[in-house]
Amino acid sequence: MCNIDTTNHAKRDPSEATISLTINGKACRGFPNETILSCARRHDLYIPTLCELDDIDHIPGTCRVCVVDIVQNGKDKHQIVTSCNTPVREGLSVNTRTTKVREMQKLQVELLMADHLQDCATCNRHGDCELQDLAQFVGLKQNRFYNEKRTLSREVDTSSPALIRDMRRCVRCQRCVAVCRHYQQVDALVMEGSGIDRMVGLRHGMDQLNSTCVTCGQCVLVCPTGALSERDETDRALEFICDPDITTVVQFAPAVRVAFGEEFNMPPGTNVQGHIVSACRKIGVDIVLDTNFAADVVIMEEGMELLNRLKESRKPTFTSCCPAWINFAEIHYPDILPLLSSTKSPQQVLSRLSKTYLPEKMGIPADRIRVISIMPCTAKKDEAVRDQLTIDGAPETDVVLTTREFARLLRREGIDLKKIEPSDFDNPYMSEFTGAGAIFGTTGGVMEAAVRTLYAVINGKELETIELTQLRGFDGVRSATVDLGGPFGEVKVAMCHGLSETRALVEAIRAGTADFDFIEIMACPGGCVDGGGSLRSKKAYLPLAMARRETIYNVDRKMNVRQSHNNEQVKNLYKDFLEAPNSEKAHHLLHTHYTARRRDMQHTVKEIWDDLKMSTMVY
Repeated sequence: MCNIDTTNHAKRDPSEATISLTINGKACRGFPNETILSCARRHDLYIPTLCELDDIDHIPGTCRVCVVDIVQNGKDKHQIVTSCNTPVREGLSVNTRTTKVREMQKLQVELLMADHLQDCATCNRHGDCELQDLAQFVGLKQNRFYNEKRTLSREVDTSSPALIRDMRRCVRCQRCVAVCRHYQQVDALVMEGSGIDRMVGLRHGMDQLNSTCVTCGQCVLVCPTGALSERDETDRALEFICDPDITTVVQFAPAVRVAFGEEFNMPPGTNVQGHIVSACRKIGVDIVLDTNFAADVVIMEEGMELLNRLKESRKPTFTSCCPAWINFAEIHYPDILPLLSSTKSPQQVLSRLSKTYLPEKMGIPADRIRVISIMPCTAKKDEAVRDQLTIDGAPETDVVLTTREFARLLRREGIDLKKIEPSDFDNPYMSEFTGAGAIFGTTGGVMEAAVRTLYAVINGKELETIELTQLRGFDGVRSATVDLGGPFGEVKVAMCHGLSETRALVEAIRAGTADFDFIEIMACPGGCVDGGGSLRSKKAYLPLAMARRETIYNVDRKMNVRQSHNNEQVKNLYKDFLEAPNSEKAHHLLHTHYTARRRDMQHTVKEIWDDLKMSTMVY
């Protein structure tokens, strides 16, 4: 598609760096077709950037902040160029901090701020904004060009229950378009207009709610400002928590406990489960539950559903835990909806049980219970408002807070997670979990947990090799053949994460060129630990993925019970309330249906040409 060298130069053999140049008088060696920016970074020389995002190979050169002064070998003329898309050359002299360069950078940041909303204190990225960092770097003291009328006229799209698109804060970096188009292949976002009217829009002029967007939130993770964000519901959550007539139930997902501590200066991947439990109690939450418990229940329901389908030779069965994947299927591939498991996600399973089973066991009026869910996922917000996930018109899940919102809520309450004493879950009905429930938080975990239980149900004994390493890793698609024994024998399973890989796999299934019995899909690359609602990292896409995943696996390894069917509280749930997995009552409470809402994706010639121009090295 483009001729940029997107190799990770930091990992290349230094002997391949054959180009000699100087940067700020320092002798450097560059790789052929390497950019000045990449070379400078390898030599620990700082050049400011805004639009560029190296780990998604996005270097459009639109912000013009990374300008440097160069003199080519054998010439006297100085040139000002963008370092992100200008290659190194033999004998090149580069200076990143001349007076002219600094003046141009300062002017460019001032121009970027000209139609950017100035009320930084009200922005969800305040203090964590790459544009603010740049303004500090260039020493911006005033904004001579701010046009309030033009800024306020820019679009604010609040149609989605999950995401807010605020073009008053957009810097036109196009990172969101790139990750949506090339990494997720949803292609919901497009660049519209020209000049100062240029902005990010939804394809065909649609709003967020009615577009091809699946609310996976990956665009939010790469946005450098507050132009894209989750719909903030911290005030609604606090209203419930502070209301003495309401019993608040908080649940939090397996991924949250390993992808939250860094917000409070704890090492990436730290398991802060006990800290979260204590923090919830400190702010006044009545009952703290673990979504992991519901993950174990989901395995019981989805596993029995799969066995029934295998008996009927119906395949493949797709997992249904990921709401962005459900949106993707409904919008882009509604013909495969009959292949999806009907089991609700762990969030919805726990919410439904919190308003049926829990009131019965604890003597709490069901109509006074409000469930607040803490998730690493933006799509969980629109899952919670689905019509089919209600009880007599009221939502099963009342409020969904992303990990980012939960961090803001704790800071509002003056809580530093690092300083709080951890505590344990204590609910006797729905807080126990197994290692199988824990690994739901990472890609491949749902499949691995299901195989553990399926094998035991079929054979009456536990699987000897409990960790299915062939389903672990960061490849987009992984597959394995598992011998379940009994009448089922070998079954072909696969897992897929990231929607570009998902699209390819679904196309292969539809074409009959891929043959699987059971397929796990996670919309977000890396699974829930890198969900669209997780903490954002400046100038990086998924830098903490591996640390978070390893902690998830360690949680599983340290558990005394590692199979969902051995969860004592799950056993009691079925004995006292649900009767059996896939019983009529279980099906009524814990299963759902999906709705076709196909919208066609179209890619215009102009967009393809814009991509080519944006991604081309400038020589």
